[in-house]
Amino acid sequence: MKFNDERKQTILQYILEKIAQKTPSLSKTVADTFGVNASTIHAYINEMLDKKIIEKKKRGEYELIDQEYHYQLSRKNGDLDDDIYAYNACLCKHIETFSDNVKDIWSYTFSEMINNVMDHSCAENVHIVIKQNYLITTAAVLDDGVGIFKKIKEHFGFSSIDDAICELFKGKLTTDTMNHSGEGIFFSSRLMDEFLIVSDGRVFTINKYDDSKVMDLPIENQHGTCVIMGLSNFSQKKAKEIFDAFSDEDGGFTKTKISLKNIFGTSPVSRSQAKRVSNRLDSFEEVIVDFTDVAWMGQGFAHQLFVVFAKNHPDISIIPVNMNEDVTKMYNHVIQST
Repeated sequence: MKFNDERKQTILQYILEKIAQKTPSLSKTVADTFGVNASTIHAYINEMLDKKIIEKKKRGEYELIDQEYHYQLSRKNGDLDDDIYAYNACLCKHIETFSDNVKDIWSYTFSEMINNVMDHSCAENVHIVIKQNYLITTAAVLDDGVGIFKKIKEHFGFSSIDDAICELFKGKLTTDTMNHSGEGIFFSSRLMDEFLIVSDGRVFTINKYDDSKVMDLPIENQHGTCVIMGLSNFSQKKAKEIFDAFSDEDGGFTKTKISLKNIFGTSPVSRSQAKRVSNRLDSFEEVIVDFTDVAWMGQGFAHQLFVVFAKNHPDISIIPVNMNEDVTKMYNHVIQST
């Protein structure tokens, strides 16, 4: 009986995923995938309709039902004195039935983002939006304070907002070294399935994002910062595994990963771009440079990062990954010419 229950749950979740993907011929697709008859799939769909998990749009077409909750936190009311208060007041009750690993991830990431608002933003008000359906929970944290990218740019004297965002990708960046390690955003962005920071007319993310998620935000002006986090309600991720992937055997944060597609709007070509990437990399022992969706790179960029920087920092491993044929050719060219 336990196996049957698990199989049913697997099929139900698959149906919902296909609904979210707007898959045509839903019943037939699911029935063929699991080798069951279509009447069984229809029964499962009707069960989810009765439970208000989905709603019918028209014949053969369904949509997941979202629930949305809004909370307002005020510094003057003491709501931002403690991140635990914000977590308990806004999020805890919406995830209490989830598995421990999912709750652990939410507890860490939500608390880290609230702490950033408390300690760095100078915000007076925070608007929390929790959006949830059967498959995924999304939380948006919107504050009316100093934009995060602007704050970093001014604190460190960077020449542009883009430089500030570039540094944020690497981790170990904080404007308050006495109270923060600069690891919160780095690890939160990797623990979540979806993680965006919208501020100062820019978007920070390590993944692709849906423009509509930004456009639909209840933001009345361009001030402050909005963080959007999304995680599957059935995620198998474990926080410890993510932390271990970027740590040494003593637990130190010694590794980082830089996705070039999220830093440069076009393929990187110049030495100045490489110098931007390599700034502060001496804080790490291993640096993974991800070339996913990068069409090519210039000789100046490649030579500065993989030859000049590498020669000046022999104790730091610079590891390129996901290079296409053209990028690989340029990489091999500069390495072989040394």
